[in-house]
This record gives sequence, structure tokens and C-alpha cells, in this order.
Amino acid sequence: MANAEIGVIGGSGLYSFLEDVSEYEVDTPYGKPSDSLFLGTVAGRQVAFLPRHGRGHHLPPHKINYRANLWALRSLGVRQILAPCAVGGLRPEYGPGTLLVADQLIDRTSARVQTYFDGVPRPDGQVPNVVHTTFADPYCQTGRAVALAAARGREWEPVDGGTLVVIEGPRFSTRAESRWYAAMGGSVVGMTGHPEAVLARELGLCYTAVALVTDLDAGAETGEGVSHTEVLQVFGQNVGRLRKVLFDAVAELPRNEARDCLCSRAHDGWELGIELP
Repeated sequence: MANAEIGVIGGSGLYSFLEDVSEYEVDTPYGKPSDSLFLGTVAGRQVAFLPRHGRGHHLPPHKINYRANLWALRSLGVRQILAPCAVGGLRPEYGPGTLLVADQLIDRTSARVQTYFDGVPRPDGQVPNVVHTTFADPYCQTGRAVALAAARGREWEPVDGGTLVVIEGPRFSTRAESRWYAAMGGSVVGMTGHPEAVLARELGLCYTAVALVTDLDAGAETGEGVSHTEVLQVFGQNVGRLRKVLFDAVAELPRNEARDCLCSRAHDGWELGIELP
């Protein structure tokens, strides 16, 4: 049976050069994930890669089956997740090419299912209890420290901490919205970091967001506004070194059985009502 320790949620550019990558189709009580899971070995660790938007980037952010994605990763044994994402900078100092390892999140989405524990019966007959998840610190502190250490010294001085504002998308922000997000304390803005983070916490997974700034958001620049072409171009220019950061982080993450963080204790005292994979 397929098994992996660590999950990376990102595009094919992160794993396509690896040898002996195995593809696995996984079904879940919440439907199909965005794509197959691709298993490979990095630094002696088994890693499951999941294309967040599917191969070919055919899924917009609000159509991603986040519950299926996180459930599928856990079902293969994953307990720690690195989640690279492309974001816009909300402050002039966070220009294209900045790498930010967020420590806080603001959810501005409106149409996404963001819990497993809603009391609604599943197709398999199991009924989850209603559970209120502790989420004051949405990201794994161990994972953050490892990612920051992996990024330093690569012609990159990563930003230690910051608030990721997650919007519904798929459109980009207006200038007024962008300035508002910055005034609320936002550092960067993206479309996919939530509900990934809270679903990971509900499943007892460590989740670390690694945000690559591809543009200055509309309220932080004076040009015509960000374009999809610009985002893809800057991400493509930086994907090589981002991949090196992630793979170095994979090597330094603790073994799953050695985790000792809030994420690993997320189920303590819970009566879940459903059986986790």
C-alpha cells in the first residue's frame, strides 16, 4: 500500500524532475481530490505531491475540493504538509520574488466548506460531531522554523511571519480592497490558503504555508494592476529555488512519530463521531 510521511500541495514543477514517481488515485468520503497523488522520495523521505489546481491548472480556487485533498493526503500516512502558494504583496517592501513564511491568516472567503465536523451525515453513514477547532495560531511552529532555515542563504532572506489574507477569487482585488486588507494588518493576499489550513488542523496535520510573492497587489502599486500572465511568469522564474527550499525543508522536518506540537495534539479531548484515516 502507498505510504508517505510528508505532503506537498503544489504544482507539477515541484516534482516532475524526480525519478521513480508513482501515481495513485485516491477516493475519499468527500469525493475525489484535485488530482492523483504523486509519490516520490526526497532526502530519504517519502513525499506525496498533490497538484492543488489539478494538472493543467483547470480548477479555480473556489472549486477546489479542499476536504478531499487533505483527507486523501492523511489516508496515505501524511502528517506534515508544506503548502507553497503564489500571493500578492500588500506592502511595497514585499515585492515580486519575496518569500514569506506566514504566521497568521485572515479568511475573506465566502463559499467554501471549511470543516469536517458540521454534524451532517456523510454518504458512508458516519455522522461527524460538531467541533470548534482551536485555531489561534494557524500554522505549525515547527514547520515554520524548518522552512525559514531552509530558505536562508539562497540569495533569499525570507520574511519571518506575516498575515496571509485569503480571498474567494478567482478575480484579483480592487485597489480599495487591497488597501483595506493592508489596513487590517495583511501582509500578502492569496486565494488558496484557506480552508486548507483549518482542515489540516482538524485532521491533526502540521501545515506550513510558504508564500512566494509574484506581484504587488493593486493597492500597493500604481500601474494597471496585476495580471494572471505576470503571476505565472514570476512564479516560473522562482520555482527552481522554491523547490530547493521545500526539499531542504523536507529533509529537516521531524519524523512523524517525533512530532510534539499543537497540531499533533489537535484531537485531544475530542469526540469526533467519525473515523479518521
